[in-house]
Amino acid sequence: MEKIRIPVSRVEGHGLITLKLDDGGQVADAKFHVTEARGFERFCRGRTLWEMPGITARICGICPASHLLCSAKAGDAILAVRVPRAADKLRRLMNLGQYVQSHALSFFHLSAPDLLLGWDSDPAKRNVLGLAADAPELALEGIRLRAYGQEIIESLGGKRVHPAWAVPGGVRAPLAAEARDRLLAKLPAARRTAEEALALLEKQLPDWQEEAQVFGEFPSLFMSLVGPDNVWEHHDGLLRVVDEQRQPVAENIDPARYADYVGEAVEGWSYLKFPYWKEAGYPEGMYRVGALARLNCCDHMGTPLADEALGRFRALADGKAVTGSFHYHYARLIEIVASLERIESYLDDDELQSDRVRADAGINELEGVGVHEAPRGTLLHHYRVDEDGIIEWANLIVSTGHNNLAMNRTVEQIGRHYLSGKAVTEGLLNRLEGGIRAYDPCLSCSVHAAGQMPLTVRLEDEQGRVIDERGRR
Repeated sequence: MEKIRIPVSRVEGHGLITLKLDDGGQVADAKFHVTEARGFERFCRGRTLWEMPGITARICGICPASHLLCSAKAGDAILAVRVPRAADKLRRLMNLGQYVQSHALSFFHLSAPDLLLGWDSDPAKRNVLGLAADAPELALEGIRLRAYGQEIIESLGGKRVHPAWAVPGGVRAPLAAEARDRLLAKLPAARRTAEEALALLEKQLPDWQEEAQVFGEFPSLFMSLVGPDNVWEHHDGLLRVVDEQRQPVAENIDPARYADYVGEAVEGWSYLKFPYWKEAGYPEGMYRVGALARLNCCDHMGTPLADEALGRFRALADGKAVTGSFHYHYARLIEIVASLERIESYLDDDELQSDRVRADAGINELEGVGVHEAPRGTLLHHYRVDEDGIIEWANLIVSTGHNNLAMNRTVEQIGRHYLSGKAVTEGLLNRLEGGIRAYDPCLSCSVHAAGQMPLTVRLEDEQGRVIDERGRR
């Protein structure tokens, strides 16, 4: 077995890719295995509703705010309350900060080494340290942009990772005036970095035409929340599903009824579930979520600069849905711009200093669903409780899970395009990883973002015999 070592991991978690070859040496099938088990749905049983936001925030160290906010929304449904307006705005502000920090991490730290240093460049240098050596100012600006998003989270929740701030009924505290002033002062620099990164990506798109046509370029459904008039939405709203023509398949879906539309399949070769659109069946009911889906599902962003960028993005597909998963990178940068535009409007809103930030109520419903747009896509928390608010059952569909069918289709597409003979080359290994990375998945939902990447690619013949295997341990 030959092993290739790289110094920094740029996919979160543990994965195994199996490519099966036919007699002609061509890829006949591909599977992306997620080899880590998660137990939150089971071990949350017996805990109280009030503990759930703090517990489920520990699902992920990259976007804990997303689980925190989604869990609190499920709690709102069980309390049967409408949170105060100030609390809704504060939650939205935290989520926008989460978008900035998570998308900046994805682009500048995880994806830029491939995009800017080259897919076939020296793997010892194709990482964030190599990027810092080659483009130090860009790397530094990326660090500062991510830090700005983290500072928003910390200013609201008290700490950058795993803040115990959002609760059923609202939030624990408003935004302090001094924190608002500090964030406003740093906003212009953050906006400048985001706009420069977007311009850089748009300028270099022609250099990535081959990858754009191979990294998940296929028709599918797309799902996300949208607001009134189908405006881009990240925290509330109704579910909308469109096809590759951007024609609506389903609209105005109450998120609490997600189970009427979304099924969950299980395969014996992966611990990650396979959600699918029920009407189309499994596995034909493949759909995608996340930044690409949100830009395909919405009709407008609702802020000036982001709407201009959306127009350029739509031009990639002549106004139809952009169906290439490579363009998740483009969509994330547009969402950073949109988030920063909205952050400015919230920081100028005096209601964020209001003390009316929590509705007080007891258990009024025995079941509640929270749906929320995490950076990686639509996130669902579904709880059932007893009369005392003790969790009896929980179901979580994390954003990465929605994209599972599409990720498997993507590695198959990349393998068929790039595989030469029966040897696994470094270029193939990196492009397979890059195809998964386009979705910005969180496979382990753990607290590490860097380290050795345990990705293995295995080639098998039609009889299941291993022909070649390469891994990064």
